[in-house]
Amino acid sequence: MKKRHQNGFTLYELLITMLIVGVVLGLGVPNLAAFTANSRLSSTANDLHASFQLARSEAARSKTNITICASANSFSAGANCGGTWDQGYIVFVDDDGDLNRAGATETVLRAHGEIATDVVMSIANDATYFSYASTGLGRGDVGGNIAVTQVVMCDDRGNIVGAGGNSAARLFVATPLGRATILRDIGLIGNALTNMGKNCP
Repeated sequence: MKKRHQNGFTLYELLITMLIVGVVLGLGVPNLAAFTANSRLSSTANDLHASFQLARSEAARSKTNITICASANSFSAGANCGGTWDQGYIVFVDDDGDLNRAGATETVLRAHGEIATDVVMSIANDATYFSYASTGLGRGDVGGNIAVTQVVMCDDRGNIVGAGGNSAARLFVATPLGRATILRDIGLIGNALTNMGKNCP
């Protein structure tokens, strides 16, 4: 009778391979989840920051008012202010400076849809807009409406120490002059939430 050589894993080799795979997954999956959550928050904060930068530079370039505001219909042809920031927002030419998009020349420069469902935004004074004058500087409160000053973005982790010793949450700050920045200091974020009277998440 001919001898037949069988190729493949022995039971012990298979068990050891499965053990190694299990250890790698056990270490990698939590890190991947944290990486995904951090990327989601960074993307949300960076998109808002980029929109403010666009509004400021376009106001100075075109010598007209540019407004960024929360919008519940940001992608529609008649996109306008209204709604909350988590529903979306628009950057538009605001010729008459009334925080309302109307007329053929008041075009939308950028539209952003709903933010990620796992991200919670807390806005100081529940402000829904920020407007830049033709000088590229902030117009402040317009018509009794309070302009955005601070926005805290977080997820279910809350304001805890994350990677690099920074907070897992993000604090977006817009100064009265219109300069926007993102901070990750856990103390500053905690103070901002306290002043807002809000929690994270």
